[in-house]
Amino acid sequence: MEGFFKQFGKIKHLRIARNRKTGKSKHYGFIEFENPEVAKVVADEIHNYLLFEHNLQIHLIPPERVHPKLWRGVNWRYNPLNWTKIARKQHNKERTVEEHQRMIKGILKRDEKRRNRIKAAGVEYECPDLVGLIQPAAKKIKFDEED
Repeated sequence: MEGFFKQFGKIKHLRIARNRKTGKSKHYGFIEFENPEVAKVVADEIHNYLLFEHNLQIHLIPPERVHPKLWRGVNWRYNPLNWTKIARKQHNKERTVEEHQRMIKGILKRDEKRRNRIKAAGVEYECPDLVGLIQPAAKKIKFDEED
């Protein structure tokens, strides 16, 4: 965007709105030129111009309507989160006995609903028993801290 608009004049600020989670563009942004006359010319000439398969809707905003925090974080770069790593950490976390029992209770409840739907559909099916209903032994030995 900066490469396209700098042909009209020197750009003071450029801000493209992005999705915080994915970093993809929200397809709108703000540009401030150093010379206000350039901004007027760009708004008149480039309105409804096709750029990157999108029609540009350009409106001139008077300086008194610009929010004071608009240009905060202009040079911020999107740093993508590793969602796979986050999900892996959440999945592999150590659970207490209560958390494990609550998880098993939900699994059994969903399994019972599934069995009832199969039976209500008139299908005669022997569902296999669930494995892992018993809390596994702790993998790590935990020692009490004694001072």
